[in-house]
Amino acid sequence: MTVQAIKPEEYFIENEPYYEPIGDELSVFEAAYKNQLPILLKGPTGCGKTRFMEHMAWRLKRPLITGSCHDDLTASDLVGRYLITGGETVWVDGPLARAVRNGAICYLDEIVEAGPEFCMAISYNPGYQSVLKDLKQSTRQRFVALEFDYPSAALEAKIVMNETGIDAAQAEQLVKFAHMTRNLKGSGLEEGASTRLLVHAAKLMTDGVSPVVACRTCIAEALTDDAEMLVAVHELSASVF
Repeated sequence: MTVQAIKPEEYFIENEPYYEPIGDELSVFEAAYKNQLPILLKGPTGCGKTRFMEHMAWRLKRPLITGSCHDDLTASDLVGRYLITGGETVWVDGPLARAVRNGAICYLDEIVEAGPEFCMAISYNPGYQSVLKDLKQSTRQRFVALEFDYPSAALEAKIVMNETGIDAAQAEQLVKFAHMTRNLKGSGLEEGASTRLLVHAAKLMTDGVSPVVACRTCIAEALTDDAEMLVAVHELSASVF
């Protein structure tokens, strides 16, 4: 039986990921990491949790190994499993085992004894009830919790501009449209437009796609399949652009 090894250097982030702090999350994460405390990131979809983890891995000069959590996730998906390759039994590490072996930051998106450089971080969206039910108090209370939300309008426009090169006026319009959709949360939409979706729309706009089309394809269609809500969201984007 052999163990399939990985190259830790493949998981280092060489260039600084752009991230704008919205509070004291940088210093809290660094203190938690220094004290070997696991971290729990709470916040809505697309608000910057993954980018924050990429930035912290770069800042701490540690490899970042990620795993996507889902309803069918098993322990073997995280730890690893035996596979038969060419008539030989090979152990293949999962993201958790890879992180432990290499002193990496393990980030489990949407949710063992290890060396001092190992760090565990998980994230979840409090807005999804099914996830809340699965995240028991006995689990929550083992983590240092950092709460994330969408940034202020001015900061969000700055982020969209930095990520896409779009001009300030259109970035501000996109953010205004996003706030309109977020006001519909619980009134037809499960979630409003995330910063991630604004970046997607802005990228299309900088490539010549009209703002209304970009908002429809990148934002409205991503938020809902309900015909009436789609009409309502389209009208919001048309009122802004």
